[in-house]
Formats: sequence, C-alpha cells, structure tokens
Amino acid sequence: MQEYYYQLIVRPASHYDLFCDFLSDTLPVGFEEIENAFIIRSEDDLSTIAWGIEQFSEALSKALTQNVSVELELSREKNDDWIAVYRQHITAVSVPPFYIHPTWDTPKKDALNIALDPALAFGTGHHPTTAGCLQSLAMIVKENDTVLDVGCGSGILAIAAAKLGATVDACDSDELSIANTRENVRQNGMALRHMWVGSANGTSQQYDVVITNIVADVLVFMAKDLKKVLKSGATLILSGILDKYEAKVLREYRDFKLVEKIPHDEWVTLILKGTT
Repeated sequence: MQEYYYQLIVRPASHYDLFCDFLSDTLPVGFEEIENAFIIRSEDDLSTIAWGIEQFSEALSKALTQNVSVELELSREKNDDWIAVYRQHITAVSVPPFYIHPTWDTPKKDALNIALDPALAFGTGHHPTTAGCLQSLAMIVKENDTVLDVGCGSGILAIAAAKLGATVDACDSDELSIANTRENVRQNGMALRHMWVGSANGTSQQYDVVITNIVADVLVFMAKDLKKVLKSGATLILSGILDKYEAKVLREYRDFKLVEKIPHDEWVTLILKGTT
C-alpha cells in the first residue's frame, strides 16, 4: 500500500444527477456520494480526472445554455486504509426479487443475489434507472426467454435476466465494460451466450426482450437498430430517461404500445410491446 493517496471532492452547483452519470460512466475507480457532492479516491494522481470534470462542466453549460459550475478540491492524504473506510459506505440494494450486494457482504436468503462491487462500469442498483430496469425484468422475463442487454455496463441487468432463467446476450461500445461484465458474470456463477463490443447492430439474432439503460437522445438515435432485433410482439425496456424527455422518446417508438411506466424521482423506465 502506498503511503499517500489522492482525494478529489466534486461539488456541482446544479444538475447533480448528470454529474453522477458522467462519473459513473467515465471513472476508472469507484466514488462515494455524499450530500450534494462526490468523493473520488485513488493512489494515482487525480489531476486528469479533475480536468475532465471541468471540461464536462463547460460542455454541459454550452448544451444547456446556462452556467453549470462545479467546485473541485484535490488533495493528497495519508493512506490510512481508505479502502476499508470506503467499504463502510457501500450498501446493498434490494429490488425484489433481486438483492445486489458487494462481494464482501452477506447474500440474502430467499432472494436472487447479485454480487457486484462498484467499479468503472455503470450499474450497481443504486441509481433509479438501474432499479427501474431490475423491476421491469422481474415483471417481464420468463424462463427460456431470449434477452439482449444493450449497453451492459457492469452486467447487472444481464446477470439479473440470466438469474430469471433467460438466455442472455450483452453488448457495450466500451471494451472495459465488456471486460467488467465478463468478470461480474463469472463472479456470480452465471454464463451469457454471447458478448461483443458494439451495439444492437452487431447481431442478426432477434429476442423476446431487449433492454437498454442509456440516455434519451441515444435511445432515439438507436431506435431503428433496437427494433430490428426484436421478435414480433416482443418487449422493449428503455431506461435512462429524464421525465422531461419521455415524450420525445415515445414519439420515436410510437409504433409500440406503452405497457408500463416506472417513475423514480425525475427518471422513468418505459416498458413497450411490439404491436405486430
């Protein structure tokens, strides 16, 4: 263990959830959420990470045509086993029938346990969009269904579908996410049928259920590819959608029937069914 570690405290003035998503998608380490701020710790210098957060803040300001400022506090701290301290702040999440817990925690009886440590890839069950997806899978997926997880991140949704008895494929445009999914699948004693770097257009298969938890604009952009990989009358689960963009997404999927909407805070998860 090194004698010192680096700590970066990130305090966004606004749009906390967007900063949270950005950190979840881009950080090479986990991070701690506290009230109105995030704490990133690493034995590597975090100066580049701080610069990236500043760039994100500037890009967000331009995109939203408003000032979205962020306060950064970078320091070097004495290493008193911050990993042990960090673990104390990582809690398990229950989204029946699933119980998502870190590997050092105890599985829950009478639940579908998913052991998952916070890491680079997005998805530990804490975020409302992930929870909405888990609820949707529990409602929809049946044993022997074929499921595609598009943008698998940590693999949490693919693992959940496999634990429900489905045959699961997964893809992500990020090679690190695929590697992370592969490790988490192995750690949970599961197996996926296929995994690939890319998106839904990387397969000629068709599925009973397709699920993707990304952001509204990407869901709109991917609509054609997602529809192609669905069987006739199949189910499409879309998440990562801020409620103010729900109508925009639904317009792009107006040839589907809205079966269920699961709201969590300002986020929504949509369960759609093909009409043919």
